[in-house]
Amino acid sequence: MSEQKEIISTLFERGVLVNRDILDRKVDGSLLEKIEIESDIIVLNQDYAEILVEQNHLVDWYEIDQYRVEAEKERDDELYQTHLQHFKKSIVVVGEAQQKKEKKNIIISSLEFELNNSHSQPSFTNEAKIEAQNPINDNPITKAGTSGDPRHSIINNTINYIDENRTLTGAAHLSLSDNSSIVTVIISHKNIPHKYSVQDFTNFFVSRYHFLENILRHRQDLQHTSTIQRVLQKKERENVSIIGLVENIGETKNGTLVLTLEDLTGRIKVFIPKNKKEIYKEARDVVLDEVVGITGMCGENVIFGDTIVWPDIPSDRKLKKGDVEEYILFLSDIHVGSKLFLREEFSKFLQWINGQIGNEQQRAIANQVKYIIIAGDLVDGVGIYPSQEEELELTTIQGQYQEFSRLLRQIPLDKKIIMCPGNHDAVHLAEPQPIFYQEFAPGLFDLPNVTLVTNPSLINIGKTTAFPGFDVLIYHGYSFDYYVSNVESIRTNGGYHRSDLIMKFLLKRRHLAPSFTSTPYYPSHQEDPLLIKKIPDFFITGHIHYSCVANYKGVTMISGSCWQGKTSFQEKLGHEPEPARVPIINLKTREVKVLRFG
Repeated sequence: MSEQKEIISTLFERGVLVNRDILDRKVDGSLLEKIEIESDIIVLNQDYAEILVEQNHLVDWYEIDQYRVEAEKERDDELYQTHLQHFKKSIVVVGEAQQKKEKKNIIISSLEFELNNSHSQPSFTNEAKIEAQNPINDNPITKAGTSGDPRHSIINNTINYIDENRTLTGAAHLSLSDNSSIVTVIISHKNIPHKYSVQDFTNFFVSRYHFLENILRHRQDLQHTSTIQRVLQKKERENVSIIGLVENIGETKNGTLVLTLEDLTGRIKVFIPKNKKEIYKEARDVVLDEVVGITGMCGENVIFGDTIVWPDIPSDRKLKKGDVEEYILFLSDIHVGSKLFLREEFSKFLQWINGQIGNEQQRAIANQVKYIIIAGDLVDGVGIYPSQEEELELTTIQGQYQEFSRLLRQIPLDKKIIMCPGNHDAVHLAEPQPIFYQEFAPGLFDLPNVTLVTNPSLINIGKTTAFPGFDVLIYHGYSFDYYVSNVESIRTNGGYHRSDLIMKFLLKRRHLAPSFTSTPYYPSHQEDPLLIKKIPDFFITGHIHYSCVANYKGVTMISGSCWQGKTSFQEKLGHEPEPARVPIINLKTREVKVLRFG
């Protein structure tokens, strides 16, 4: 009983209320660790504990809480349980032969299909049994004859033998229909070079501070915010709140964290001792140059911090759903030109998108794909990392883009393709990166269904007279390396395999690269171009070669996979890519699947 009291006390200090039904369950250290990671969870009951045990991606706890509260108001437990099933994990049980090899279930975060070719026989039967829904799933796929329980469905992944030497025909001859899907570019940056001065860099930080300060001043904890200058003038100890940009992060001999914050009036040190466990843990994730709010007690020219407030996203955002049954899919890091380019797997993707392989359901989905977003690194580039030339199949940048354009022409013209560059592409590395240069990639400019945007960029898709469309934030993700290395909670909880943690980290800070040294900047803009000013419906990234899908406060976060095997450079860095995965979303239901082509 004393152990239970200690657990309840620990969770209460963490700000988590414990339901009575959880007392009958053994709460071990692993569950407590997961609760520590999930900063948004405020209630722990038996249902939530099951989700925590099964999940390996972020869950939108605000949305689950909303369903629970609505059900309690209506006294309708069936409503709550129905919604709860939408947040369960998908467990795929592969065929018997594969089970003998693996001897265990494969747990994944989204409904995953595998498209296969067989050389030994005309067809094969390898079924995948879906035992629970994806946490972002709103509409499970069912098959006639299965149980009426929405948690169970069977997908038959049988396809016919396809000749790998078969060429795709007809795609280039399709014409765009009158009611083609609309892509609107909201933000695509234009870099105008000029002679730079210190003021250009100052403008970055001042514009960042003003925008994020305005957001933070609307937070309840920061209603009575003072400037740092006024706090420094106070003679008596009293509760204060400030908003500032993190200038420095230090630590005393006894482990107390010292954050130096500055605003337009001055700078002040904020002390956060180890015995304040909650804020201390949060402060460990603070990075240089981000803008935060601090509440605490002022002392002699210092503040003893009590809470840290981030700009973040409002918790009451709804998950937007479209009116039309259509799909959007996400690619990144194609790396054409590399000897390790997965040509066979990408060929399977091209055949599928043309409706030439896959079962009936998969071909139907391919036909309904209206948008394809490619988040950078179209080609492998030249001179990107040491000894890269030894791993290149195409040694000129023009040749690489020519081959990529040839592959892209095989995608039907009724699919709108939106592409931004990445750090391997032939544009400058400083962000925002411009659209591709026509002198290196002329073929991209000849494709009528392609929209070229900068990195980062914001687009709108699916807009009609009755529906506002979906806002999609596209960012390749070059800054991710910095946050994997420097943010403890990301580094120790999966690192490069947890891009969902990185994207949540950036959304909370409303900035794609809050630390100035996390990515090269192009300094010609009056305002910081990497601010997340408009909250997107989808946040799309790449770069880390590992696919991931998660949801945070109504924003679906997606990291694309890659189409390249492990390079020698990745091997030195300890990267483990997961290639040939394609996340795809039903825009009407927001159901997420991941198609596997290798």
